Amino acid sequence: MNDSVHRRTSFLLEVEQLKAVLRKNTPVGLTRNENAAEHSWHTTLAAMLFAEGTPVAIDVPTVLRMLLIHDIVEVDAGDVIIFDEAAREANEAVERAAAERLFGMLPDTQGQELKRLWETFEAGETPEAQFAKAADRIMPVLQNLEQQGGSWVEHGISRAQVLAKVECIATVCPDLWRDLESRLRNATFWDEAGKVV
Repeated sequence: MNDSVHRRTSFLLEVEQLKAVLRKNTPVGLTRNENAAEHSWHTTLAAMLFAEGTPVAIDVPTVLRMLLIHDIVEVDAGDVIIFDEAAREANEAVERAAAERLFGMLPDTQGQELKRLWETFEAGETPEAQFAKAADRIMPVLQNLEQQGGSWVEHGISRAQVLAKVECIATVCPDLWRDLESRLRNATFWDEAGKVV
């Protein structure tokens, strides 16, 4: 086996560990936690479905590639709930080291390109990254709404906290946002003050 093929297959086997990284959400209708690989697939599918009609032109293949790799660093860094800002900040250096290690397993050009895509996603400054970050929020919202608050109720997350984290959807998918915002504002697992009941 040549070195390039070996490095790619080694990378694929290494990132298979993403299937063992558990998230706080549960898939709709199941009692087990979702894993990060499932989340990445579902997020990529959501982006593909909602990319049509975005207010700003985006390169959809770039978005899909970003989303397929956006959580790969969790192989080393684990998953941190989006609402825990201190833990997320503390985990940044671990994620950067994970990106170096994991993408460094690939042939140089390919590894550098995927690392650049991951960094672009993390920075969130391009239209593609902004759309990808919003797409990353879609499924957790839908899952939690379908499960009477799901992990939000379990972790005492308020409506204001959720809205602050998912309002990025409004800019890139205004039609979807109108639906989600209405459902979030009318969700019965929060009281009038937006606290979990």
